[in-house]
Amino acid sequence: MNIIVRLFGAIVLQVSALAAMSSMAMSDDKPFRVNTQQTPAVYPQKTTQPFRVNTQQTPAVYPQKTTQRICSLDPIEDLLPPPQTKTSNSLLSYLAEQGFTQNKEGSWVCYANDPKKEGRYFTLFKVKQVNSRLIASSFLDEGSLIQGQENRSLDFFMMLIEHHTNTTKENRQGIRRYLQAFVSLVKEGKIKPTRRGYLFDQPNQAMVLYHTLSSGNLKGTGITINIYLPKS
Repeated sequence: MNIIVRLFGAIVLQVSALAAMSSMAMSDDKPFRVNTQQTPAVYPQKTTQPFRVNTQQTPAVYPQKTTQRICSLDPIEDLLPPPQTKTSNSLLSYLAEQGFTQNKEGSWVCYANDPKKEGRYFTLFKVKQVNSRLIASSFLDEGSLIQGQENRSLDFFMMLIEHHTNTTKENRQGIRRYLQAFVSLVKEGKIKPTRRGYLFDQPNQAMVLYHTLSSGNLKGTGITINIYLPKS
C-alpha cells in the first residue's frame, strides 16, 4: 500500500513539473495575481476656477500663392510686379502682363536665358497675327525643351485659345489634354519634325504641328498652333 502511495506521489510531482515548464516556455512574464481586496476608487478633485470661453476668433492664416507669369522662368522674376509698358492697341497687348514684349514687326515674343551658355538669350515663345489667323510657337533649342517649358507652353497656347476662339470650358479641357499629349510625345521623341498639321479643334479650324525652323538664328524645332480668329 505504501508503494502505491509513493508511486502516485511521484506521478503527481512529474505532472506538476511538466506543467511548470510548459508555462515558462509560453511566457517569461510573472504570473498574474488577482487581488481580492477592494481598493477604494480615487476621483480627481474639482477645480474651483471658473471655466472661461474665449470669444475672440483667431484669423486663419493661409499661405500666399505666387502667380507665375508665362514668360518668367526665373523664380525671382515672378516676385516682381509686371513691367510697365506703354498701352498698345494690339490684339495681344494683354501678353505684356505675362512678360512678353512686342518687337518691331509686331510680334509678341518671350526671351529666355540659355542655361548652357552665359549671356545668351533666345526666343522661347512667339505669337503674331497674320490676317485672320494667330500663329503661336514654342521653340525648342536644338530640339530640346528647357526646364519648365512644357507646362508654360500649354499655358501659353491655352491663354490664346481662351481669348480668341469660341470655345466652352469643357471644350478647352479636352483641347488642353490633346495638346499636353502632343507636347509629351514631342518631348519623348515619338513625333518627328514635319510640315503636317494636326487638327485639334474642328469649329475653329485650329491646328498644331511640330516642325523644323526655316528662318532665324535659332537652330532647332518649334511646336506651333494655328488658329483662326472668329469673325466679329
